[in-house]
Amino acid sequence: MAKHLALAFCLCLLVLFHGCLASRQQCQSRQKNNECMLNQIQAREPDNRIETEAGRIESWDHNMDDFQCAGVAVQRITIERNGLHLPSYTNTPRLVYVVQGRGHLGMVFPGCPETFEESEQSYEEQQQQRFQGQQGRRYQGRRQGQFGEQGQQPFEQLDRHQRVRRIKEGDVIAIPAGVTTWSHNDGDQSLVFVTLLDISNNHNQLDQNPRRFYLAGTPQDEFNYQLQGQSQWRRQGQQGRSSRQQQQQQLQQNTNNNVFAGFETQLLADALNIDVQTVQQLQGQNVNRPQIVRVEGQFDFVEPPQSRSEERQMQGQQGQNGFEEVLCHMKIKQNIGKPSMADVFSPQAGRISTLNSFSMPILRFLGLSAERGFLYNNAIHSPHWNLNAHEIIYVIRGSARVQVVNDNGQTILDDQVRQGQLFIVPQNHAVLQKAMHDGYEYIAFKTDDNAMINTLAGRTSVLRALPDVVLANAYQMDRQQARNLKYNRQETLALSSSRSSQSQRY
Repeated sequence: MAKHLALAFCLCLLVLFHGCLASRQQCQSRQKNNECMLNQIQAREPDNRIETEAGRIESWDHNMDDFQCAGVAVQRITIERNGLHLPSYTNTPRLVYVVQGRGHLGMVFPGCPETFEESEQSYEEQQQQRFQGQQGRRYQGRRQGQFGEQGQQPFEQLDRHQRVRRIKEGDVIAIPAGVTTWSHNDGDQSLVFVTLLDISNNHNQLDQNPRRFYLAGTPQDEFNYQLQGQSQWRRQGQQGRSSRQQQQQQLQQNTNNNVFAGFETQLLADALNIDVQTVQQLQGQNVNRPQIVRVEGQFDFVEPPQSRSEERQMQGQQGQNGFEEVLCHMKIKQNIGKPSMADVFSPQAGRISTLNSFSMPILRFLGLSAERGFLYNNAIHSPHWNLNAHEIIYVIRGSARVQVVNDNGQTILDDQVRQGQLFIVPQNHAVLQKAMHDGYEYIAFKTDDNAMINTLAGRTSVLRALPDVVLANAYQMDRQQARNLKYNRQETLALSSSRSSQSQRY
């Protein structure tokens, strides 16, 4: 009997230990050195900017106190028309929002098959269409010389690749750590992404610095580590001066390059079974190719008709290139910019859409979620706090008056934020946002897959849930005042302009 009790006790301890370990791993890196004891935060534009051949890459200094508290880094990537962002991967999960434009996004999941493939017949048809007349006759001669009398390309050389997704304004894209991505702008305007990198995520086993590993080109430093060293020195004081100088000297000695460049040329040629000249092109030797390049010539690959693809997704059918619901074809994007996707809507105030692990299950794996808001002029997002997540808010368009309050009741942010700026709301800190005369659009990234909020105004607020007598005694008011406090707002999250503000305007 005693042995059975001891065994049961050990099993309970084991289960409790694993549960505590899982929850601790999820948040311990976000709670180091009292980094969330913030006396002031501010809305900022990017600190670092890299101009490339066909676009630009901007980043915020992730070593600032509010970014350290949230454990995140943020980038804004602009790809000009016919630009290609070279293949790369990061050490952190990413949540991407398409602010503007449209294009293609390629994502390579390791071990998954190349389900998009080009048949020999379709290859021949494309070549015949592409080379007609005199060009076609010259091509036919070259083709016979290269491929023989039949003029057919060997089966192994036909185009095969993993699925390439169409992306457009309003899309949220979830990208696991270490997964390679590339993007191309085939639209008529610039393609703009805002990307959250969750540095404190369990999937990042490295240090607390964002890192992007490129498979092509000769990339520049996207996160400006010299600027980061200065931020660290400001926090650490005079003691960090010598180490910072050593880091800068080391960075000046090391030139940035892609992953292939670090391998010995002949060894890599043997591994890939290709010639040395091709390896040198992989390594980017004697060339200067930035992260975003302009495409030369035609840019085509195998993809199903756009309208049919969208129809299959809406109907939940399987595509012609494989199984749509298995791991290799998991849902990684969803558009939350459309008005029809709104979870909260008020004709007088605006709309709010949320995206979490219930609507896109991959977010459970990443531990992230998102919210998209569109507030009309003078409308208010109900003051609230996030129960279980930090909130990183990027202003897409318009402007708003924003206030953030900490646990001591101190206002640590009081500013008018505008398009292109970003600010962070730490967990449990209360935030109030009021749109200005030009309206207010934002995307909010949250560091939990099912982020929850508690509001301070409206029909679902904490005040509405309290008894009249509690409010009357807590705030030294009569019962009628308490009822007015509870019931004067019948909306939920998107609040229309109040009577008091209307009287001030007129």
